Amino acid sequence: MQFKTRASSNGSLVSNEAEKLDNKRFDHHAAYTSLPDVVTKFYGAIATFDVYESLSANDGQISSAVMVGNYEYPHVDTLNIIQVGWNIQPSLYGDNKTHFLIGWTTDGYSSTGCFDLKCNGFVLVNHAPITPGDTLEGKSKMSFKIFKSKDSGDWWLHFAHVGQKFAPVGYWPQSLFNSLKFYSNYVSWGGYTTSFGEKRSPPMGNGHWPGPDSAAFQDMQYVNEDETTYRPGPVPGLQTWVTNQECYKVSDFMIDHFSYGGPGGCTN
Repeated sequence: MQFKTRASSNGSLVSNEAEKLDNKRFDHHAAYTSLPDVVTKFYGAIATFDVYESLSANDGQISSAVMVGNYEYPHVDTLNIIQVGWNIQPSLYGDNKTHFLIGWTTDGYSSTGCFDLKCNGFVLVNHAPITPGDTLEGKSKMSFKIFKSKDSGDWWLHFAHVGQKFAPVGYWPQSLFNSLKFYSNYVSWGGYTTSFGEKRSPPMGNGHWPGPDSAAFQDMQYVNEDETTYRPGPVPGLQTWVTNQECYKVSDFMIDHFSYGGPGGCTN
């Protein structure tokens, strides 16, 4: 079954199957983002982040992801985005396990794009080290690099376990996109949750408040047009994006890393 998504001001990917559970949907975020600016041009992003299992999404969604996008705020219908990370979403996968997630859209999830390989778009290469939708078991760290090829213009995804070299997973053809066809003006690193109806929001990250034992993003970098990389500048070069500090938080940004998460429990 193909899972499409509706337009959302937050850029998260949530299937219509999940939304049938209740008309009231609550999205929460604890992330660092670049400042949306038509003058700023990014050609990709890199991050290493923790992966966790044994968390209950309660029919909602728990995910951590890197997003690369292009849109003109507040016109969400122009949103072009690529999202990569891990996801727990029973309505999509039929279980409460942690899965490797990719997603894309060209119109704010109104009619284009999908999760994983559930529609035409992402091209998986032969002998890829990981496949979208794969189950991820045990606590681990994974690194992702999303970048626009200076040769083909396509958006490539590379993956690595910590300590190993990046290997190609596949690519999104340049022809899929409109505003993201040439560059990105927005990058985000962080955690996301969704809940429905009167149900309390699920935990984020590993369920701990930001600190030494919480989930974290590390080795965060932007990608230049020539495929070289550089670290994000300090705030205000980045901004925090936290929807409800009673349930989720982020730590201070330290050079190229931060921690995030929380126990959840929000009902609004």
